[in-house]
Amino acid sequence: IQVSLSGLSFCVFDLISNKVLTTTSILFEKNKVVEEQLWRTFVDNPALTKAYDEVMVIHDNNLNALVPTSLFDANFLASYLQYNTKVFETDFFTYDAIFPYEINNIYVPFVNINNFLLDQYESFEYQNSNSILVKQLLDLSKNKDEKQLFVHLQKEHFELIVVKNQQLILFNSFQYKTPEDFIYYILFTCEQLQLNPETILVQILGECSENDAYYKIAYKYIRNCTLLDVSNKASILDVSSAELRNHFILYHS
Repeated sequence: IQVSLSGLSFCVFDLISNKVLTTTSILFEKNKVVEEQLWRTFVDNPALTKAYDEVMVIHDNNLNALVPTSLFDANFLASYLQYNTKVFETDFFTYDAIFPYEINNIYVPFVNINNFLLDQYESFEYQNSNSILVKQLLDLSKNKDEKQLFVHLQKEHFELIVVKNQQLILFNSFQYKTPEDFIYYILFTCEQLQLNPETILVQILGECSENDAYYKIAYKYIRNCTLLDVSNKASILDVSSAELRNHFILYHS
């Protein structure tokens, strides 16, 4: 279950065949209490209330900071986050260890959502969405010595990840409203990291297709721009490449 303040997506895996049995996405209404909308979602979707061998909850937010293990101290989680997000003394902080990359992702989970789900399931594990995203993209970069830029596009924000042969060079998240916002942040990041838009490989995943305005403007200004090729994994899970890009984090959880 991948859940944010604006909605949730869930899928059911058959762990024996390694196939995706069902996938559903629900948008929450704005200005309504999240717990009430979660309750309604569970009423309307009986698949959520069945018994499962494992339940994984993914907290989809960008209230996070990535810290190398060599600089990490679990006693000071709030101090890592205070520079890039608004934190309060009452917030609950936790972290995911991104194995085997010696990176810890410190984040603020949705405590109210966890409390609701504790009433629904005997037990579950949870992670931050960006822990899964960064790990998978680092895995994909193995033995590729050139720098690669990945763009994970969501409805109101997107993540930029730059990697080189399983080394994380940059992770950042940007709010956007227009295609011009979108390309500005990409080109600005390239400038700051001295990445040449004529040569850097930019791969887009998430809620994106070749026909939408965001892909078109990226393709206009970046010579090597493409949708992330996920055909191998898609065939294993028995889903389309578009579905896998759209639900990349959910399907890799």
